[in-house]
Amino acid sequence: MTTHPAVTVHHALRDEACDDAWWMPAPDDFAACALSGSARTVAEARRFTRVTLESWELCAGVADDAALVVSELVSNALRYGARAAGESGRREGLAPLCQAWLALTRQGATVLCAVSDAGAGAPVVRPHDTLAESGRGLQIVDRLSDAWGWTPPDRSGKTVWATVSERG
Repeated sequence: MTTHPAVTVHHALRDEACDDAWWMPAPDDFAACALSGSARTVAEARRFTRVTLESWELCAGVADDAALVVSELVSNALRYGARAAGESGRREGLAPLCQAWLALTRQGATVLCAVSDAGAGAPVVRPHDTLAESGRGLQIVDRLSDAWGWTPPDRSGKTVWATVSERG
């Protein structure tokens, strides 16, 4: 589990040590989509994830886990990242109707799910509270992913990412 900022999301997929900071093996597959702030966005992101991973012929377990991870990351991006960006008037890196971006990258049997938004706040894992009606999203991400983290927020926002692999 990685619950701290990473220099880039590429470090999550790197499977061998390399002195060159820019180096990363080419991904086997890549897909991305812009996310609006509509009520259907989370469901659309989940469907995009499932369809994409099925087309990459990954096992159903990886698709299920990745779809749930994406649901939580997108929910947080829309709830906290897009709202915070709107309050501060920042939206530099995003298209006018785009609240966030979802990117999926496959390297072998591992999928990197990355959601970028214009928010400046780092993700916060809330303490476990069995009576709370919300606040479990990052705990779910932590449980289902091999590793997760975020890029340091800058003028254009941040990216929260998680890697999901087949469970042996």
